This record gives sequence, structure tokens and C-alpha cells, in this order.
Amino acid sequence: MSAARAYAELRTLPAPLVTTRDAAARLRLSLSAASRLLRHLAGLGLVTRIRRGLWALTEVSPYAVVPYLTAPYPAYVSLWTALYEHGMIAQVPRVIYAASLDRSKRVATALGIYRIHHLAPRLFGGFDHTPRGPIARAPKALFDTVYIVGTYAGHKMGLPEIEIPRGFDRSEVDVWVNRIASPRRRIFVARRLDTILNRARPTGAASGRRRRG
Repeated sequence: MSAARAYAELRTLPAPLVTTRDAAARLRLSLSAASRLLRHLAGLGLVTRIRRGLWALTEVSPYAVVPYLTAPYPAYVSLWTALYEHGMIAQVPRVIYAASLDRSKRVATALGIYRIHHLAPRLFGGFDHTPRGPIARAPKALFDTVYIVGTYAGHKMGLPEIEIPRGFDRSEVDVWVNRIASPRRRIFVARRLDTILNRARPTGAASGRRRRG
């Protein structure tokens, strides 16, 4: 099969990213043959190697990669990255943060470093599927940051000044707090969030910031 024909066939797939295994199935090749073909296509500048076994067929948002890094477990962009996207903090995160049902881990890719944080199933959710990838809504991004980082940092987590975007739903924060199984942890997170939200200042920003993708 020619490189041009193989690339055209891969582009019929519904997603802009493909695993070596999926490419092998689509092209009816062995895994080793599919890997060689994808490396050849990368050499021609037609595809981009994101990490071992994962390839981008076209230009892709770094956020769209997140679910592929935790498959078969779902994941979404959250914590500092989502806070920045919603205009709630000014500092650009150096890595891309995500929440997942997968184990916590650090993943290096061609698009940057990802830090995946584990959440229990009862606390997983609160995100939207956007054209750029799955991103936590503003209330869930703040909850995840306090719950994940604050309660694993000796209760000394500090957040920069927070701005509250237009349409921020405080009741959504409370919903997630009430799902915390541990009473002690629930009280801590609730108090921490109260402090942060009481000190936060409102902003007229109607939409999140656009940094990536």
C-alpha cells in the first residue's frame, strides 16, 4: 500500500488522532507494519508522533490528546489549566493538568507535559466536550484544584488571586463538595472553597482564555 493511499484511508477515521493499533486494524496490517508505515508518514510530514503508539493525522489541540493518554479510562482537562482557560487565574500553567479515572501519572508528549490526577468515580464529571477537547467547567475546575491539590499538600495549598467569570455557578461547586465521601475531607474542602470564593473578585470576562490549539 502506498503512503498516499494509506494516509487517505486513515483520514477517513472520525478522530484527528489514531493509535498504532487502530491504524493497523484500519489498514489491515500487523502492528509492526503499521508502526513502520506511520513512521514513514511522519517522515513525510503527513502525521505527527505524539508519543509511543499515538499519532496526530492533522493539527490537533493539546487538550484533545488527554483522553488518549488515559484510555480506556476517561479524562478531561482541569485544575490549573482549566482555571486559566476560564480566565480565573493569570499565570500560564507550565504543564497540562487533567482529571481521570485512571491512576495519577505524568506523561511526556510531543505537545507538552501532562499531569493526570486520579478521581474517584463519584467525583468524576463536570466537564464539557468542546472542539478543543474535554474541559472542566469553571466550578468543577476550582473544585478539582482544591480537592486534589489542597488535600494532598499538607493543607497548605496557595492559589493566586482568583477571578470569578460571568455565569459562575456556586451551586455546582456545592454539589461536588457534597459528593466527598470523607466527612473530614468534605469539611476541609468546603471551608477552603469558601475562603477562596469570598476573597475572589468578579470579572466581566464572558468567556475563557484561548491559549492553546
